[in-house]
Amino acid sequence: AVVSTQSTGALIDLHRVNMLSEDGKLVDIYIPRRCSVSNRLIGAKDHASIQMRLVDVDPTTGRMTNEVKAYNISGTIRSMGESDEAINRLAMQDGMLMPSFFDRQ
Repeated sequence: AVVSTQSTGALIDLHRVNMLSEDGKLVDIYIPRRCSVSNRLIGAKDHASIQMRLVDVDPTTGRMTNEVKAYNISGTIRSMGESDEAINRLAMQDGMLMPSFFDRQ
């Protein structure tokens, strides 16, 4: 089915595009992520990238609090073998990991 939008009058094939708002405007819901280490955009085809979410834990009860930190790591950083150190550094900067963590053997 081909439909004409109300605002522009452009013809849209509904079999190929099914992301229309109530007004008949095209809506794109893809939001690219940025690597937390290199600050570069993570492409849609970077299947080696990860998103890690760390939650803060209350030390008295052992339950998680509402504080959540998300870290996006690109496939390039992971392929260089830098992701473990980068996640530790980012978590320490955000106060999610104690500096004395590295002193333990």
